[in-house]
Amino acid sequence: MEELNKRYYGIREVADLFGVNISRLRFYEKEFPSLKPRKNRAGDRIYTKEDIEHLKEILSLVEEKGYTLQGAREYLKNRSATQSENAKMIAKLQEIKGFLENLRDGIGASQD
Repeated sequence: MEELNKRYYGIREVADLFGVNISRLRFYEKEFPSLKPRKNRAGDRIYTKEDIEHLKEILSLVEEKGYTLQGAREYLKNRSATQSENAKMIAKLQEIKGFLENLRDGIGASQD
């Protein structure tokens, strides 16, 4: 895949980038609620780099890894839930780390 250096890409550019029909991109928008490219004032779809990366992941799951559309949707949904849980866990661990560092600094200060 070529280097993405523009801010927005039209649907034709994205279709050419992946070698698929425009209709397939529109179909995947309906099948995957997480894929929501913006529309400009004229109503044309414009894809960001993030949209393109997400589409790349969807195409990989469906075409390369053999997932069904339902299976790919569930995979992406579960991955999002797992990432959310991981983020909460990291925040909690950082909070504990801060507490322990403060405790350590307090003990070190009292020994001086």
